This record gives sequence, C-alpha cells and structure tokens, in this order.
Amino acid sequence: MRKLAILAILLAATAVLAGARLPVHGPLPQQRPDITSAPTPDSDAEGTQPPPAAEMPTPEPKPDIQKPETQEPEISAPNEPAAPKTEPAKPMQGPPLPPGKENPQAPTEENKPPAAQTLEEQHLTIEPESDAQHAECTAALQALGVVFKDTPRIDDGNGCGIDKPIIVSEALPGIKLKPEATIRCPAALALARWMKDSVIPAASAALPEQGRITTVNQATSYMCRLRNGAGTGKISEHARGNAIDIASFHFEKGEDVAVRSRREDPTLTGAFQRTVSAAGCLYFTTVLDPESDAAHETHFHLDVIERKGGYRYCH
Repeated sequence: MRKLAILAILLAATAVLAGARLPVHGPLPQQRPDITSAPTPDSDAEGTQPPPAAEMPTPEPKPDIQKPETQEPEISAPNEPAAPKTEPAKPMQGPPLPPGKENPQAPTEENKPPAAQTLEEQHLTIEPESDAQHAECTAALQALGVVFKDTPRIDDGNGCGIDKPIIVSEALPGIKLKPEATIRCPAALALARWMKDSVIPAASAALPEQGRITTVNQATSYMCRLRNGAGTGKISEHARGNAIDIASFHFEKGEDVAVRSRREDPTLTGAFQRTVSAAGCLYFTTVLDPESDAAHETHFHLDVIERKGGYRYCH
C-alpha cells in the first residue's frame, strides 16, 4: 500500500508540471546606475575614471628617435658645406703670404732629391786646386813629353769650371790629341800614362802592320753639363775638367780604329780594344766603354773622380 501511495504522488506531480507554461519573454536586465562612490583600483592616481573603451584614443604613430647630440648631422647647414667624412683633416690655412714669399708648405729645392735637381738648383762650386799639387802634376807631364799650356781659370757658373785648367795638344810626344783638350792636369796625366804603358804596347802587339799611333781623336773634354746631358741629376765630370772621351785611334798607315761594340769581335782589333779598356782602370777611376750603356756606344769615357776608399767603376 505504501508503494502505491508514492506512485500516486509522482503521477500527480507529473500532471502539474505538464500543465505549467513558461513566459514568452524572459526578464530584461536592469540598467547599471552611475557609480559615484570612491575610486576603484583601476582609476589613476588623481581619482579620475579611465574613459570607456569606445572613447579610448587611437594610438599615434611612433615618432622618430632623435639622434644623440654628439652625432654629426647628415644635412649641412646652408652656406656651410661640411667636408666629406672620408677626407683627412686638412691643415689650418693662415692669412695669405706677402708677395714674393714662398709657401712654407711647398717643396723647396733643398727637399728635392739630387736626381730631380737641375744644375742651377744644386748650387755647386768649383773645386779649388793647390799650387803645390798643380806644380807637381805639370812637372810629371813635362817629364813624359806631354805638350800642353796653362790657361786662365774657367768659371761658367753653377759649379762648372776648372780652377787651374790646361790645354793639351799632344798626349805623348808625336801623338796628337785632336781636337785639343781642355782638362785638369790629373786627367791629362792619367791619359799620358795609360797611352804610354797600355795603349801603345797593346797596339804594337795586336796591330803591328798598322805602324805606330799618331793621333788620339777625342770627342769631349771640358763641357758644362750634367751626366749624359740630362736635364736633372748629378753634374758630369766633364763639367769639372776631370773627364775625356776617346772616340778613335789613328795609326801611321792611315787606318783608324774606332771605339765601338767589340765584345764578340774575334779579331786582333777587338782584342786591342778590350785590352786597352780593361787597362784603363789602372789609371782612371771611371772607365765606361761601348758595352756599358747606349750613351757610350761610340767612345771610352775616362775620368779621375775621387771616391771614398779609392773605389773605381770600370765597365
């Protein structure tokens, strides 16, 4: 009976729920009243409320970051062009120099290497000769039979000249020097000794059928110029009277032996020239022959320049 009573109650409750209806519209939410109470934790320090989301300002673009004040501006100010960063710093410019004054920064003659200086820029002077040495030298010339005469001092400026020049007309007795040579006595003495001790014996051994040497033909003796006639460089020993160029030897039988390239010459004439060229270094401090360079293809250059340690250059 108890089970039947419980079942009857459940059936009655089901009937009641089935007859109930839900409202057509549900309850509407009430509008939120304005808040006037104390600031909430979301407000700023001054007690004002943050604006509604709809009124939030649109973020502005991020401004360009300013460069440090110490950095060079990329755009120069008007009328003040800035020098390119890659150029080295230039020295400060002073006021203009008075007329006639040289720029202290410009290269001067003294700053030029000797090879780049003209004869005028070198400010050379004539080397003096002592009376005693000159007298001793001329006495040696007279003992060898050299025909010569003294001539007044030569001064052509810029260091060109001879303090005590002589004019030689015969290198040895019976051997003319054509044309006459104006040189210093030491150069004439070296020429005479070379002729007597080397050239004449070599000619007798190599070319006996030619007879004796009667003339020595010279191409250059004293001449005011730089070496090899260049516009700049060291002064020539010709300009100091220390040098003579020999172009050929004339023999008694009317034959000339010209000085030319004879390195590969297999004849006795070639042997004669090579012998006298090599022997020249016994008497002269410089000997340049046709094998040395193009400037000496047609003569011997012989000079008596004094070098440290007695050094000699022979080619």
